[in-house]
Amino acid sequence: MSSKIRLGLVGLNFGSWIIENELLAGAGREYIDLVAVCDLDAAKTAAWSARLGVKGYTDFARLLEDPQVEAVGLFTGPVGRAGLIDRAITAGRDVITTKPFELDSAQAGAVLTKAARLGRVVHLNSPSPRMPADLAVLAGWVEEFHLGRPVAYRATTWCSYREQPDGSWYDDPELCPAAPIFRLGIYLINDVSWFFRGVQDVQVFQSRLFTGRPTPDNAQLSILYADGSIGSIFSSFCIDDRQFYRCALEMNFERGTVTRNLGVLDANLTAGMSALALSAGVNGEQVTRRCQVKSAGAGYQWDVFYRAVRGERLDGLLAGSEMIVSAIRTIEMMQARLRRD
Repeated sequence: MSSKIRLGLVGLNFGSWIIENELLAGAGREYIDLVAVCDLDAAKTAAWSARLGVKGYTDFARLLEDPQVEAVGLFTGPVGRAGLIDRAITAGRDVITTKPFELDSAQAGAVLTKAARLGRVVHLNSPSPRMPADLAVLAGWVEEFHLGRPVAYRATTWCSYREQPDGSWYDDPELCPAAPIFRLGIYLINDVSWFFRGVQDVQVFQSRLFTGRPTPDNAQLSILYADGSIGSIFSSFCIDDRQFYRCALEMNFERGTVTRNLGVLDANLTAGMSALALSAGVNGEQVTRRCQVKSAGAGYQWDVFYRAVRGERLDGLLAGSEMIVSAIRTIEMMQARLRRD
């Protein structure tokens, strides 16, 4: 492997979690050399700079002027992040960022188009640049058993938070619409986007049960697609069943059903794995399959980012800009519905 990517990390709120869990102790350490940090909070920048022994900036423009920084990890809030990505790619830097990277689908589409024109890499954790292993198995079953057109899906995920307001964008309904969907259910929106396309209409319900924040902690999104298929995504910060973040998914097609992590999971399910199942009608007979496959999770494909930045041509099932923008458009529609209601 050639030299690691020299990364400048921007945004030390969520970015601090990225440093701790992805770059110091996670898979990112094999591919990333963190050479600079940047945040508007000078004290936070100084603390991380000193701890890591790297350069510290409070001005994004100065970080982009640093010739040692060849790529940017952008972990600021989502509003206006397309503009920051635009500045990075214009300065000749590749970018890895987090979901959803923007609230405005037009701005998202424009900056992704520009990145492609400039030959710059822009990767997210969700949708990941390459289809995750568990979704690839489900897609393989859909094709192998000729399951036909999509009909419906139900997707759920939850955890147990009892949050208090902290003045962050998490507290703002405009910046964080239907908070459990925007913060957690977005992974499911991106997962189903590999199979269901063309959102036509949405409905959303939300409530505050335990949270101290002004934003909700319990929400459900219903989606109607142009081809007549329908789906629902439930996400909550209210449930403690010791099966957090499992992103359960049941997808119905005209000749079969595929599932991921449905129902109460076996306590012996290997950590980091998804439990997958199929039931299909083939020549009038039921065909079933079950297996465990590495989970999509919420992680970052640092290896894929490294290979793309180093100029390797990627193959396999890849998320294009249309898919990324479609998920952001779904969030836009959800926000518009909340404003009307």
